Amino acid sequence: MTTTPGTDPHANDAAPYAGGDPYADYRTFGDPAGFTELVDLADRRLGAGVIAANDEFFAQRENLLVRERAVFDPEHFGHKGKVMDGWETRRRRGSADQPFPAPEDHDWAIVRLGAPGVVRGVVVDTAHFRGNYPQRVSIQATSVAGAPGPDELLADDVKWEEIVPVSQVRGHAANHFTVTSERRFTHLRVCQHPDGGIARLRVHGEVVPDPEWLDLLGTVDLVSVLNGGVYEDASDKFYSSPTQIILPGTSRKMDDGWENRRRRVHGTNDWVRFRLAAQGEIRAVEIDTAYLKGNSAGWIALSGRDGETGEWFEIIPRTRLQPDTLHRFPLAGRAVATHVRLDAFPDGGVARMRVHGALTEAGRSALAERAARG
Repeated sequence: MTTTPGTDPHANDAAPYAGGDPYADYRTFGDPAGFTELVDLADRRLGAGVIAANDEFFAQRENLLVRERAVFDPEHFGHKGKVMDGWETRRRRGSADQPFPAPEDHDWAIVRLGAPGVVRGVVVDTAHFRGNYPQRVSIQATSVAGAPGPDELLADDVKWEEIVPVSQVRGHAANHFTVTSERRFTHLRVCQHPDGGIARLRVHGEVVPDPEWLDLLGTVDLVSVLNGGVYEDASDKFYSSPTQIILPGTSRKMDDGWENRRRRVHGTNDWVRFRLAAQGEIRAVEIDTAYLKGNSAGWIALSGRDGETGEWFEIIPRTRLQPDTLHRFPLAGRAVATHVRLDAFPDGGVARMRVHGALTEAGRSALAERAARG
C-alpha cells in the first residue's frame, strides 16, 4: 500500500502490552454520547448473527457480537498463533514485486441485524488489537426481506449503501462513527482495509418492524425493542440502562434490567419514559421484578400519552410490587397511546415491562410509511 509523504501509517497504533491491566491505556475516539444510549441492533439477544466472512484465520467472526467486553490473555497461543478475542484475518500479501496488498484489497464480514431498523451510529472496538488492527474500515448496509443466506446477499442485484465511508481507526480503542442515513436496514457488511482484527461491533439505532407482521400477530408488545419500542429518557440510570426493561426474553440476573441508585430526596421518585412502536391500543401490562429481591421498586404507576404534546393520563394507578415476581395488569378500559411512563416509588429496580396491545389504524399507517424507506 502506498504511503502518502509526511504521514505515519503507524500513528494510530497502541503501545505494546506492558503488563498489568490491559485496559489501562484503552482509548475512545469519536462522539460516544450521540447514539450509544440507543438499542444495539446487532445484539445477539435480539437474534443478530455474523453469517459469513471471507477470512477468519486467527479469530472467529462470531466474537464480534459477544456482549461482554473483549478479554486478553498474553499467554494464550494456539496452533495458528496468538489467540485473540475478536475477528482477525491473516495478513494479506501482494506479489513478489509489490508485496503489499493493493489499495482496494479488504476483508469482510456480513452481520444480520437482530431487528431491522435505522442505524444511528456504529462502534468498531479494536480492544487488544494494538499493532494488528485494520488500517481503515468501511461499512455498507442493505435491506433484504426474509432470511437470506450469504449467497443471496452477495448477489449482483443486492444494493448496498455505504453508511460509514473508508475511515481510519485506532488500535486498542473504541472507534465511534455517526450514521446519517434514514433508511431501514436488515444487514451490514463490515470491511477492514486491508486486513487485521476487530474485537467487537455495536450497531446502535431504532428498530423499524414490518407492520404486516405485527398485524398477523394481533396483540403484540408495543414497547418491545423487537417491535420498535424506544427508551427516551429516565430520572436515573446509575446501575444499568433502562433499555433493558424492554428487551426480549426474561431477566437472567440482577443487573439485566433497570436499577437506579437509592433515592434520598423526599417527595420525589424515579421514572423512565418510552415511545411505543406506533400509536396503539393498550390492553394489558406486565411488570417483572425477577432477581430484584431487596432492591425492587416498592410501588409503580404507569401513565400514557397520545402524541408528543398530549396530556399524560393514568393507565395503572400506584400499585404495590412484590420482589422477584411477575405482575400482570389487565386493563378495564381502552388506553390509546404513543408513549408510556413508568414511575417507581420511591426508587428501585424493574427487570422487564410488557405493554400488550394492537396498533391503531393511524399507528399502522405511520409505521408502514417508515418501514417503506428501506
